[in-house]
Amino acid sequence: MKKILEELTHIHGPCGFEEDVAKYIANRLKGTVDSIEVDGVGNLIVSKKGRQPGPKIVVAAHMDEVGFIVKKIEENGLLRFEKLGGHDDRILLSQRVQIKTSKGFQSGVIGTISAHMKKFDDPQKVRKHQQLYIDVGATSKKEIDSMGIKVGDSITWQPYIDQLTEHRIAGKAFDDRAGCAVLIQTLEELDSSNFCGEIVGVFSVQEEVGLRGARVASHQHNADVAIALDTTAVSDTTEEMMDQTLALGAGTGIKVLDFSLIANKKVKNHLVDIAEQQNINYQLEIFPGIGTDAGELSLAQQGVPTGVLSIPSRNAHSSIELIDLNDLDATKELLTEFVKKMKTSKDYKFNLK
Repeated sequence: MKKILEELTHIHGPCGFEEDVAKYIANRLKGTVDSIEVDGVGNLIVSKKGRQPGPKIVVAAHMDEVGFIVKKIEENGLLRFEKLGGHDDRILLSQRVQIKTSKGFQSGVIGTISAHMKKFDDPQKVRKHQQLYIDVGATSKKEIDSMGIKVGDSITWQPYIDQLTEHRIAGKAFDDRAGCAVLIQTLEELDSSNFCGEIVGVFSVQEEVGLRGARVASHQHNADVAIALDTTAVSDTTEEMMDQTLALGAGTGIKVLDFSLIANKKVKNHLVDIAEQQNINYQLEIFPGIGTDAGELSLAQQGVPTGVLSIPSRNAHSSIELIDLNDLDATKELLTEFVKKMKTSKDYKFNLK
């Protein structure tokens, strides 16, 4: 799964520009799943059927990564940019980026003043992204044009991946290529003879700008239960606001609550029961500062019992996201076992008796 994740994170695919990610996943899953299709907004939807009819589970992982888009080309060749998804302006300075142009990929840097000039500036000032620029080495608009760069071109962090320790890696776009890797490997390893019903994999678009792909996909399938796969921000570092409730390497996160979803209690309890029965490391997640595709999946049709499996992450929405491969494996193991033991929708609904 690390190899899958490494290949996925090197693909350029910010919000609204996910085609290359979809192509990679579709090519990889050919022959593994029963159907592959793309809907009108760009969601890649695959299906794998079990040994006999049974419940249907929709599992979603979003393909998009936070990025930027070229907004304006200055006369001196510097580029102004707009955000695609949520960024912290404090971390933008001096970052390496990649622009997808009509002539291929172009590297650039988000510029900043020299340290020698800081005495003329306010060191406490955080400049908004609208005040910043990307430098690709060009000296004029004409040179920018010769490089194939145009307004509307998409931008991501420069792709890379670092193996920090045996189990911990750093890179860009783990949110949510890590979830995509889990779903891909689950579909590849899951033998149709080991489960009943159907698993529908939704590799969604534009999650980072409002769960837009999931909103469309949620109404296409009459699911008995839905699970979203995503990363979640841990709270195990030394900053003063950290409450030490989620830790890297402590297992997959089983969602209880975030701002987009209060997880279905029976789905959550079923995930916990399976994790304990199978000795899969897990931690319960209550984090109101995040939302996932589950928020839209749960609102489809007349409502779908929905849960979330979260991959713990440090430095989310930055160029140096960090995850523990053991958490990635735990997420895949729990999802696989849940599919094998999934129930019908009535089993997850409230019992009024």
